Amino acid sequence: QVQLVESGGGLVQAGGSLRLSCAASGLTFSSYAMGWFRQAPGKEREFVAGISWIAIRLSYADSVKGRFTISRDNTKNMVYLQMNSLKPEDTAVYYCAAGADIATLQPGGQGTQVTVSS
Repeated sequence: QVQLVESGGGLVQAGGSLRLSCAASGLTFSSYAMGWFRQAPGKEREFVAGISWIAIRLSYADSVKGRFTISRDNTKNMVYLQMNSLKPEDTAVYYCAAGADIATLQPGGQGTQVTVSS
């Protein structure tokens, strides 16, 4: 059974940074694309970033390009999201996702709350 456990969320002022982590188990990690989604209050869940299984291909939502960086460590079954220049509109619950490729990522886990104050 695939398990994705997110961590690293918190409260930060606008302009600050956070690094989210996701620990994956129950899958052949190095064979899966990984990614992040987020859901803000009253809004639908949206794609944030994705990384292919050997990190050749990266994909970002336009709203986070140039500010967020996704990375992975296949030796540790971990995926990360470095978030810089955070804005209040980045406030959301962030979910780790896995899939055969970036286009088929499915969020999982309980999520981690990110709150950006103005």
